[in-house]
Amino acid sequence: MTGLESPVCGMTWGWVGVRGTWNTPAAARSMQAMADHAVTWTAIAYAAEQEHTFSTTISRDLQPTVTDGEIVWAIREAHSLGMKVCLKPVVNVHDGTWRAHIGFFDWDVPGEPTWTDWFVSYTEFILDAARLAQAEGCAMLCIGCEMVRADGQEAHWRRLIAAVREVYSGLVTYNCDKYQEDHVTWWDAVDVISSSGYYPIDQWEAQLDRIEPVVAAAGKPFFFMEAGCPSRTGSARIPNDWALPGEPSGQEQLDYYRAMFAAGESRPWVGGYMLWDWPAELYDERDAATNDDYCPFGKPAGSWLRESYLTMAGQVNA
Repeated sequence: MTGLESPVCGMTWGWVGVRGTWNTPAAARSMQAMADHAVTWTAIAYAAEQEHTFSTTISRDLQPTVTDGEIVWAIREAHSLGMKVCLKPVVNVHDGTWRAHIGFFDWDVPGEPTWTDWFVSYTEFILDAARLAQAEGCAMLCIGCEMVRADGQEAHWRRLIAAVREVYSGLVTYNCDKYQEDHVTWWDAVDVISSSGYYPIDQWEAQLDRIEPVVAAAGKPFFFMEAGCPSRTGSARIPNDWALPGEPSGQEQLDYYRAMFAAGESRPWVGGYMLWDWPAELYDERDAATNDDYCPFGKPAGSWLRESYLTMAGQVNA
């Protein structure tokens, strides 16, 4: 597969990147436990923040986000366990608004906050990550995550990608949001197409039917940079809602994993999954039955995932 030499048997680790929770014995145990699930790729994910949706300055000082030293530790720890790393810097909004709503006028207007100003700050943030990814040998860099309103700023994204390629030689991807795969007009500029696949359990076939022509037209590898389901009743219908009321249910998560993987297995162009997600501070396995979050550790989906990832990797290595 051009761009991806093997399936992405992946998991996102460490979100949101809280200072002091990485580079600890607990974080090392967490990453080891993740690797034990046959995870061969990990997205090391952390966030910087802007104050509100119309801010044009992005800062890593608005919250205690991880330091560069902690990021380097996580990358090296993952590499020591045999995993490939996708470095994933993400921008969040300090007031809690979802980053998809960050936006300005489509054209620059004097006296108003502009996309041009925002991309200056965002480019600085991403280039810092690109230099770090290059220095540490990360296999992939994700240049953005679910920036729905920003997706239409094609010229800005192309300039950002060109700047990234000046300092980073690995694979470049962009993580579009669910239902947005056929709305991004600059897939030709990245090496790998990726998206957040939080699709209802009964819609996987229909959504893959929609995404397939996009991937074929671009001629690029594709994988789901995010996908998963909380272990909670009702979540298989709305897997992107991490706050959905419900009771803990390992079976709900397992059913979702099975449906998602079965749908992808019949599509050779689906290059794998970077599942959401695995915390830096992992809960005790004895508490898994009452944990209703996305992490599959200690749950029925965890052991099933390990066998599935071993199978995925074996199909290529055979």
